[in-house]
Amino acid sequence: MMPAARESLLDAAYTALTRRPWSAVRMVDVAAAAGVSRQTLYNEFGSKEGLARALVRREADGYLAGVERALGTHRDARERLTATAEWTTAAARDNALVRAMLTGCWGERLPAPALSSVPSSSSVPAQRRADGPLPTPGDFVAMVRDRAVAVLSGDAEDGGGELARSCELAVRLALSCVAAPPEDGEVGELVRGALSAPSRTAAGR
Repeated sequence: MMPAARESLLDAAYTALTRRPWSAVRMVDVAAAAGVSRQTLYNEFGSKEGLARALVRREADGYLAGVERALGTHRDARERLTATAEWTTAAARDNALVRAMLTGCWGERLPAPALSSVPSSSSVPAQRRADGPLPTPGDFVAMVRDRAVAVLSGDAEDGGGELARSCELAVRLALSCVAAPPEDGEVGELVRGALSAPSRTAAGR
């Protein structure tokens, strides 16, 4: 199957999920919405569980791609971390799967695939990747922190302990705002304030 067709199926599954609980999403309806046969859907994903894993994997990748964009939006390091925190809270607000992945709170309406890898016999490379380990909330903290350190230091292996702590602080502040959303605009203020403290000067260089 062409990648575009796989994306169409994932789009159809995501749209269905916004309208009804995952338990009520039917494979036949996802296939029909994407304009393919149900057999084609099963050939691509293997099962409804496989479709759920692929959907979660795609939304995780989309969130991390947004992190990369946010880290490139400014020249000032503090503003890059602020943009990353603001993106994190916005993505979690607008996408229930991203919110669940970042917090570990899936709820009854969402699929809740095992985060550990599952046996895969798929011949589809993208599905074999989806059948591998899915990121935990702690994994996201580490991945976003490490991406920020790499961008801000120019060297992911030697960013300095203080820079890494500043980056992790920004990520964890963002996650606290996902769990308990502040007023509009306060996410940026919280992160800027925390990174302006004397012990956080590494992120302001």
